[in-house]
Amino acid sequence: MSAIEMLQTGEFVVDAHGNRRAVLLDYKVWEELLTLLEDWEDAEDIRRLRETGEEAIPWEQAKAELRAKGIDV
Repeated sequence: MSAIEMLQTGEFVVDAHGNRRAVLLDYKVWEELLTLLEDWEDAEDIRRLRETGEEAIPWEQAKAELRAKGIDV
């Protein structure tokens, strides 16, 4: 399901005048949207790193280096 389709499943909460005040989403839909947003942010971070030419190292290597410095990860 696309993000647009997920958002379209929302139900509006309206006030006494019929004004939309909030949106209710099924919790599973909420979690899926959060995952999509996190993935989008990660992709944006990767894109920025590639543009700067900054060197990236594998996560396992980074963890080993941090642990060697006494940082628990």
